[in-house]
Amino acid sequence: MKIVKWVFLFIALILFGLFICSSNASFIPADSYLLTCGSKQNISFQGQTYLPDLEHSSVKLNSQANSFVATYNSSAPFPIYQSARIFTRSVSYEFDIKQKGHHWVRLYFYPIPNSGHDLKSASLTVVTENFVLLNNFTFENYKGSYMWREFVINVDSDSLSLTFIPSNNSVAFVNAIEVVSIPVELLPDQALSLPSTAVSGISELALETVYRLNMGGPLLTARNDTLGRIWQNDVQYLHVNSSAANFSISPSTIKYPATVSPETAPNWVYATVESMGDANVADSNFNVTWVLNVDPDFTYFLRVHFCDIVSKSLNSLVFNMYINSDVWPSVDLSSLTGGLAVPYYKDFVANSSDSGVLTISIGPDAAADADNAIMNGLEIMKMSNEARSLDGVSPVEHLLPPRATKTKHTAIIIGSAIGVVAVAVMIVLFYCCFVCGKSKTPQQPHSWLPLPLYGNSLTLTKMSTVSQKSGTASCISLTSTNLGRFFSFQEIMDATNKFDESSLLGVGGFGRVYKGTLEDGTKVAVKRGNPRSEQGIAEFRTEIEMLSKLRHRHLVSLIGYCDERSEMILVYEYMANGPLRSHLYGTDLPHLSWKQRLEICIGAARGLHYLHTGATQSIIHRDVKTTNILLDENFVAKVADFGLSKTGPAIDQTHVSTAVKGSFGYLDPEYFRRQQLTEKSDVYSFGVVLMEVLCTRPALNPVLPREQVNIAEWAMTWQKKGMLDQIMDSNLVGKVNSASLKKFGDTAEKCLAEYGADRPSMGDVLWNLEYALQLEEMSSALAEPEDNSTNHIQGLPLTTLEQFDNSVSMINGGHPANDDDAEDAATSAVFSQLVNPRGR
Repeated sequence: MKIVKWVFLFIALILFGLFICSSNASFIPADSYLLTCGSKQNISFQGQTYLPDLEHSSVKLNSQANSFVATYNSSAPFPIYQSARIFTRSVSYEFDIKQKGHHWVRLYFYPIPNSGHDLKSASLTVVTENFVLLNNFTFENYKGSYMWREFVINVDSDSLSLTFIPSNNSVAFVNAIEVVSIPVELLPDQALSLPSTAVSGISELALETVYRLNMGGPLLTARNDTLGRIWQNDVQYLHVNSSAANFSISPSTIKYPATVSPETAPNWVYATVESMGDANVADSNFNVTWVLNVDPDFTYFLRVHFCDIVSKSLNSLVFNMYINSDVWPSVDLSSLTGGLAVPYYKDFVANSSDSGVLTISIGPDAAADADNAIMNGLEIMKMSNEARSLDGVSPVEHLLPPRATKTKHTAIIIGSAIGVVAVAVMIVLFYCCFVCGKSKTPQQPHSWLPLPLYGNSLTLTKMSTVSQKSGTASCISLTSTNLGRFFSFQEIMDATNKFDESSLLGVGGFGRVYKGTLEDGTKVAVKRGNPRSEQGIAEFRTEIEMLSKLRHRHLVSLIGYCDERSEMILVYEYMANGPLRSHLYGTDLPHLSWKQRLEICIGAARGLHYLHTGATQSIIHRDVKTTNILLDENFVAKVADFGLSKTGPAIDQTHVSTAVKGSFGYLDPEYFRRQQLTEKSDVYSFGVVLMEVLCTRPALNPVLPREQVNIAEWAMTWQKKGMLDQIMDSNLVGKVNSASLKKFGDTAEKCLAEYGADRPSMGDVLWNLEYALQLEEMSSALAEPEDNSTNHIQGLPLTTLEQFDNSVSMINGGHPANDDDAEDAATSAVFSQLVNPRGR
């Protein structure tokens, strides 16, 4: 009996082992093309075999006559780069696809020397039928000697075309290509955009791998990954190396659940981890942060991998994770997985900050009384933009060469049309020349050159030359637009004492800002563009275009610019008291009184109101925050930094569709979700500013408890309780008129409404802030207002004040009086005192 019992047990173990093996069997892709381009023999690389590109029966290289082979031997960094196929014209690889769906597309590039062409300066453009993968890439500005790029393409037909397009009279080349099927369940259609928004449609986009990190573990290659992925170690991206401590266990002990497989990530990823280390700081609740440079013009798909291999028991690890300043709170892996050493992953969608940086952080959840946090792996993939591009804004249709005309009939029609248009153009030109000849008058020379809209001196020279040669107003003259003064680079050097660090005022996304003094003694602020910054020509141009059209007491004035020696420098009026934020927290500057804060907010609101209504077409600032509200020597507030500004929607439009840009903590949630920009996006940001002014703390502070991280959410909970005074700056306690505070809080609440349609205009905001200031100024002569009224202004009949409160409180959901004429008269009478200082 014992023998029979052992036999049954042995058989059971064998069957169980077979079940385990079958359940964890490696994924076998339906399509698997591994091609070495230009080679005549197979190449082995990272445990995989690559076949010559012309010997694969399911791959076609159209127009082979336009390509030739370059081979090189010993000095290639890896065998995969020892050969290349070079293209003198656009050439396509056509792959037969057996199974529709997502596919890896991996491209290998190495500019082989002595190939007969200067491959290092070759301009590479690669497209599929629907997506742009590379656009005018060149190795001249690339830091590495070779390049490997990985993309994800959703193939919905029976073939996939990869087209290599030479440009600028150059050639294109490629060393190796991979096209491999991806498991259906690997990539989702939806991911979370923090704090709580779901983003759909991801599966229809193209993706490009930017980072794939194995936290605390070694480099993993195709030998260790069933899907041929490469996972690199994370140490070089840690903000503080000592803040993290790595830990590992045997990969065989990882217990995959039904929802996660080795195709999600290898067990080597889940068997290593980065946890809280010794950051050498007093606060034990510090965060471990990874800093990752990305292209700021794109949105990113993030997959974060977790596996609790550090805890001794369940329910002992609860922590927070942050993407930039947005928090995914109270991550409880025991609740999510039900066990230890069980893998789990979470998908997110995020934008970078203005500086082109993504920061990923983990830290203890103070509310859970925990002191550790972990991360096992991180994947970051760029998502294609509205132009279906992963590199620039040109769609496929603009990059592919035009198709040749196939019939003589079509050619005749096109030729005839061109002839008719040419004749019409000649007639129009003849008429214009005749009219201009009669009305031509001598032009007056200008003391200043026109402002260039591109960041180099060559552009300036070309613009000036063209203008002088043509004798026409091809460039906008200073006399008609008041664009500003041109400064030579030497003048800027003299004004800033060669950019002396002691005169540094601050550092922004565009570059550093220095205090300077011109020859006539005028103090200025000099913003010098950083060539390594992600911001550059576009922001330089936008700032000039916007400020050249705007003149207002509450907007910082642009004095001039410098565009020499490849420098991009802007010169502004000097604001002696710096940014508003410096007077709220983080410095030893004297505290602002409540009246000062109201006047500053009113000044900023006037500036924004002018932007929204003062021009033919509104201007949306898009980066309203306390660091962009500057104060002069008299504490007059002026809105600054127009590098991200956009022209508002036309009369027949409701919004402007654009990529999300701005500063986290101030971003309009509706704009973030829908990528639809309106003036109400500035109103939301200004609402955050109002709460920051009242509470004197940053818009986002990840160190605080979860419910206090976001000032807008935290302040709104107290505002809705009618207890805003409980969280305001302690220096204001007992010094603020309660009616003024109530009006201020109600105004901020409406600004922070979830939907733009529910928010007031900046004109309404300005009205209510003026009213709050009036209440504060009159408070010494008033009795304490009743709970149901905030409008007892001395010297005015109560009925008039009630009518006025109805009109200015439309922002708060009130209803206007029935008698429109009486209401208008009352409003005009009182509002004249609010907007006219002499009326106070």
